[in-house]
Amino acid sequence: MDSGTPRVRGLAARAGGWSARHRWTAVGIWVLFVVLAMGLGSAAGRVDVKDSDQLSGETHTAATIIEDAGIEEPASETVLIQAKDGSTKATDPAFRAAVTAVVDAVGATGRVTDVTSPYDTRTISRDGRSALVQFDMRGDAETAGDRVAPVLKAVEGVQKEHSSVRVEEIGSASMMKTFDDAFGKDFQKAELSAVPVALGILLIAFGALVAALLPVALAITAIVATMGLMGLVSHLQPMSDTANSVMLLVGLAVGVDYCLFYLRREREERAAGHDPETALRIAAATSGRAIIVSGVTVCVAMAGMLFTGIAEFEAMGLASLMVVAVAMVGSVTVLPALLSLLGRRVEKGRIPFLHPERRRRRTNGNGNGNGNGNGKANGQANGNGSRFWTAVLRGVLRRPWVSVLVAVAALVTVAAPALGMKTENLTIDQEFGRSLPIVGTYDRVNDAFPGGTGPAEVVVHADDIQAPAVQAAIADFRAQAVSSGASRGPVDVKLHAAQNIAFVYVPLVGGSDQDKAGHSLETLRDTVRPATLGKVDGVSAPVTGEVAGSHDFNEQLVGSVLPVFVFVVVFAFLLMLLSFRSLTVAITSIVLNLLSVGAAYGILVAVFQHGWGASLVGAHGVGAIITWLPLFLFVILFGLSMDYHVFVVSRIREARLRGLSTQDAIRHGVVTTAGVVTSAAVIMVAVFAIFGTLSMQSMKQMGVGLAAAVLIDATVIRGVLLPAVMALLGDRNWYLPRWLNRLPDLTHDESPLPAAPAGSSGVPDADDEDEGARIGV
Repeated sequence: MDSGTPRVRGLAARAGGWSARHRWTAVGIWVLFVVLAMGLGSAAGRVDVKDSDQLSGETHTAATIIEDAGIEEPASETVLIQAKDGSTKATDPAFRAAVTAVVDAVGATGRVTDVTSPYDTRTISRDGRSALVQFDMRGDAETAGDRVAPVLKAVEGVQKEHSSVRVEEIGSASMMKTFDDAFGKDFQKAELSAVPVALGILLIAFGALVAALLPVALAITAIVATMGLMGLVSHLQPMSDTANSVMLLVGLAVGVDYCLFYLRREREERAAGHDPETALRIAAATSGRAIIVSGVTVCVAMAGMLFTGIAEFEAMGLASLMVVAVAMVGSVTVLPALLSLLGRRVEKGRIPFLHPERRRRRTNGNGNGNGNGNGKANGQANGNGSRFWTAVLRGVLRRPWVSVLVAVAALVTVAAPALGMKTENLTIDQEFGRSLPIVGTYDRVNDAFPGGTGPAEVVVHADDIQAPAVQAAIADFRAQAVSSGASRGPVDVKLHAAQNIAFVYVPLVGGSDQDKAGHSLETLRDTVRPATLGKVDGVSAPVTGEVAGSHDFNEQLVGSVLPVFVFVVVFAFLLMLLSFRSLTVAITSIVLNLLSVGAAYGILVAVFQHGWGASLVGAHGVGAIITWLPLFLFVILFGLSMDYHVFVVSRIREARLRGLSTQDAIRHGVVTTAGVVTSAAVIMVAVFAIFGTLSMQSMKQMGVGLAAAVLIDATVIRGVLLPAVMALLGDRNWYLPRWLNRLPDLTHDESPLPAAPAGSSGVPDADDEDEGARIGV
């Protein structure tokens, strides 16, 4: 190292320096880590979330009783036989013939068991026009969708032979198959198309193939390594397919972003005239540090999901946390080694009309600047920055009060609909609309048999399930469930004498109407059960089922909102305070992030709850936001928003420490980061928007919410509101009370960066001698 070059200390700088000096070692360690993580994870296998792990409360208790008893509940199916006109009844010969044909056909497939006739079970509607043939699928309920095709075909055959009545099948297995066939490929296409979309945007941003491939390669290797780690960690914290999908989204977003930040800074310093060694050193000390601060903050935000107590959320939080940590470590270790090995070859595969050198020639201003430090910084801002954001920033800094008022008013207006947010678990017709025939079947069954497709399930466990007192209590419970108005019956009982367990199935009044079904559930739990089963000693009878699960999930989710919110906000505040040594920066970062999240909530409510502009995103107004989404979005967006905030404010603080005034530092920091922030935001918006194109309303809501929030954050928040607020605060941006000086200092020694050589010409030609391949920092 040149003795005349200031030495910059810090974890990121030291990691980047070691990596560049030991290039092949760093790359080898990274490859070995990825291979080992994936290999060990595959060998260990992934443990998935069990039903008993999902929730607390009665749903958890019921699942635990069933699992401890070793009972595997089969996938239940139902065939609806319904008259097509008002004159046909279930007692008519043609109707009876159709019922008999269904019973014989499904039984002949050999795939089912316990086939029951509606004339034996009394599953005939009140108007006498509908009846249900019920049966269970053989084998594991989780894979029943793979085996149900012959049964569906048999039912279709009966329909063709008995056209005078409607014959339709519905159940957990048939719904599983229908949804997998209709939407399984959608998810695969979305996940596979995310990488080409990101690569295309990076090609536009960098104008060179090799430079564009680096961020994608880092993101993919980070995702592959995390998939292996998920297998290992799942033996302590079970994982799920949902957690894997979220990990892919987050991993691609932050992996590309972190590499983009680092690579663009190294490129910028070479464009300013620094030799490759110095450019890499500066990138390690500046962008590398911003990546570590941002990565730790995102990890803290993701850790907030661990406070929900909901296994699915805990899995998503831990998987996201791991992929962010892996991407962060890769960015500050293996990336400097790759840049050192590639040197100027990182510019290989230039796309002439997109390369930034060509774009820079069309801009006004010199990349090096002349005169004093301020002139040089402003010259670099103009030469390396965005003409659009330069113009916007000029107006923002000229009238900061106006900019703040307009931006805040706009964000508050957009966020206003969120005050009326209604959350609920979407029913099948809300989730999929009328695009699938099975949705119509679902509605017809619920109309004829309220609660029939998703009855409450009472798991009665006793020391002796066949004791007279227990049997009398069960019979009393069945009678009062109907007499109380919670159910219209029939209330069925399935006995497992060897395990001393009985399942009582209670169709709830209300059916697919969640409010009415929830009221029926409360009647069962709070009135009927205490008056019957609750009077027998040694009997436990938790109530579970679809409605009960949704109710318990909502209760637990609402109870976890405050702990998650406090944890994420407090720890993010502390990290900002320690990383920037500024109380003001810490407070403004929290406020701006909350504004961004609020605006995203407002857009979600406006589009999906009120239906404003829903057709523009291929949605239909479902009247509610899916229950889990607000908390999920808060955690994800709060973490991802910190990426841009840390990157921009780090650049502003860096310029301020180099002697620029606060106003000039803001101008320099915002304009010089505008390109990379815009590129990163476009990638995130594009990836998230892909999921907004899926047919499932829950996935569409997630994709639109994430895309809208990132877009708002990268434009209105970071491009207008942040510089305007910092301009108004002036030197108070760096205020730290004396009594806080005792806090740990997580900043690094930001010594003045070396000046670029006079008369430098910008980015070296990619075909020049590869001097950077032998760099040692």
